[in-house]
Amino acid sequence: MINEFDIEDMRPKGMKFDTDKPRMDLIDSLAMEGLAKVLTFGAQKYAAHNWRNGLEYSRVSAALLRHMSAIQRGEDIDGESGLPHIDHLGCCWMFLSNAMKTRPDLDDRWKGKECTSSPSK
Repeated sequence: MINEFDIEDMRPKGMKFDTDKPRMDLIDSLAMEGLAKVLTFGAQKYAAHNWRNGLEYSRVSAALLRHMSAIQRGEDIDGESGLPHIDHLGCCWMFLSNAMKTRPDLDDRWKGKECTSSPSK
């Protein structure tokens, strides 16, 4: 005897060729919401999409490290925005990730000479 579940299984399904595409559904919704809150704060303070105008790598790296240092000191909430440092850190990561992929002209990192001598044994 055929039941309603068997009928559901027999209905044709559409095709979608996305097996080699990034799994966007794996991104955590709480992290994404936190990131959006920090971006909203930034849009109100500066302008929407201001970061897309470009920020030097060193400035974004410094901000990322300041938020990381605050977390390491046990401080969870940013004093200016009232939002979690971890979400600010995520925002800095996003800015730097985008810049490194699209704005090599903003790469102002110090690139010293590589160490040519072997360490002492």
